[in-house]
Amino acid sequence: MKAEILSVGDELLQGHTLNSDASELSKLITELGISVCCHTVVGDDPAALRAAVEAARGRAELIVTTGGLGPTYDDLTKETLSAAFGLPLERNADEESYIRDCFARGTSFQFTENNLRQADLPRGCTVLHNEYGTAPGCLFECEGTTVVMLPGPPRERIPLFRQKAMPLLRGRSGKCIRSRELHMMGIGESAMAERLSDLMEGSNPVIAPYTRTGECMVRLTATAESEEACEQLLTPAVREIQARLGEYIYGYNDATLESAVLELLRQRGMTIATAESCTGGLVAKRLTDIPGASDCFAGGVNVYTEAAKCSLLGLKQSFINEHGVVSAAVADKMARRVRKLLRSDLGVGITGWAGPGGEDVGLVYVALAWKGAEGKTLSCVRRLTLGDRGRDRVRIVAANNAFDMARRCLSGMEI
Repeated sequence: MKAEILSVGDELLQGHTLNSDASELSKLITELGISVCCHTVVGDDPAALRAAVEAARGRAELIVTTGGLGPTYDDLTKETLSAAFGLPLERNADEESYIRDCFARGTSFQFTENNLRQADLPRGCTVLHNEYGTAPGCLFECEGTTVVMLPGPPRERIPLFRQKAMPLLRGRSGKCIRSRELHMMGIGESAMAERLSDLMEGSNPVIAPYTRTGECMVRLTATAESEEACEQLLTPAVREIQARLGEYIYGYNDATLESAVLELLRQRGMTIATAESCTGGLVAKRLTDIPGASDCFAGGVNVYTEAAKCSLLGLKQSFINEHGVVSAAVADKMARRVRKLLRSDLGVGITGWAGPGGEDVGLVYVALAWKGAEGKTLSCVRRLTLGDRGRDRVRIVAANNAFDMARRCLSGMEI
């Protein structure tokens, strides 16, 4: 069974809204053992939408639409698909009552009659009641095609599909598809692929490498009759990759470098502190984006200028002049000082030129300081030459290296 995701809305085509529909829904549809064969984006144009629907019917047995279910004149998804499949729209009394109740209970918006258009649904459809908004979704089948229509907002779309549509679709494909992702830091995509080349020649599970900013990933996808059979295919393949690339693997599936570091800190009852210059607090932000980070994050300072490095960390101007503000010595001193000031087990220091322009743009020093076996402070500094490829890339890669150094230190690996 194949599926197509049809995302509707001018805001998607014009770039005003990020099209997150396809990514999130593809994962959920794949969990059902259904292969997603195409992603289509179309504007609020009935003729273009009708043409897209007809094209989708020719290549997929399941069409999932997002957007265009609201009360305004440009919300035409239901009208267009109902006409395409020859199903008249009918007012659903339960959904009308729900919409009226939502406004009666009090909202910041005034009720108008056009809100009730949301209760008009294709004849004979299964209503997907939307507890997160006023526009219901629906599911219907016609001439060998199954259609699922979902509202556009992610906070409505994903729970509605997961809770209401997936139980109705489960088991239709007759097969199961399961994936595992192994996230790696410290090895490039080409080197990773070379070490796994013989494994990648197999067809089940399919093993595919991917690159991300400053790190890479390998995804394994198995297809079988059941979840258990998929796991039997995935488990030995994952173990083989672990044996070959174990030191670079920091996590699986939804893991991030920062979550891996926080978990290691929690396991060891340790804390970390940061002193950042060119990254502007990015390491601290990524740590504190995770709930409960206060258990392990002692704090951080943004010392973007030389004056801040001197006044907040106690570096001497003569020391900075001697070594240069972007140097291994300054990064090392930053890591040691912030660790001492905040009484943390680990300290991070980052200084560099994020650009744009300049002879040394992309030069970054990342330092890590920690307490050695005999109580003496130890440290390590990485020198990164990242080039003039954008400030964001320099900052992200520098932060990734800080997390990787902490991960290796906490795991007892060579930094």
